Amino acid sequence: MTVTSNPLDGHAQMGAMDSSTDPDPEVPERARGPRRYSASYKARILEEYERLDKAGKGALLRREGLYTSLISEWRKQRDRGALQALAKPAGRQPADPRDQQVARLRRENQRLASELDKARKVIEVQGKLSALLEQLATDSVTEPQQGETR
Repeated sequence: MTVTSNPLDGHAQMGAMDSSTDPDPEVPERARGPRRYSASYKARILEEYERLDKAGKGALLRREGLYTSLISEWRKQRDRGALQALAKPAGRQPADPRDQQVARLRRENQRLASELDKARKVIEVQGKLSALLEQLATDSVTEPQQGETR
């Protein structure tokens, strides 16, 4: 079996093992997904950006790896957030609609239970009244017959 060595393979292996060569800073090591920035980072950068002159703004953008379009978008986000905060009514926040519906249904349930209780009492009274009237009717039928025989 014959083993041949490719001179390029040896060079590639040596390059991979040689850690003294730094990667080119202009070329990213790997592609990254979209960057995500925290709200505090955005606020801090906007504050710093707005204090600087034109040259300082450019230096900040280069240092942070940002674009002016991001700054513009962050300003819009900040302004929308400020307007939303100002548009909120002062005082207590409105209750959750589900909580309001639950409270309404509980009140309705209590009202219906009270009406049912009243209806049961009325039925009970009507039953007693019916029994009393029936007893009076039978007593009145039997009394005149006794009175006539006397």
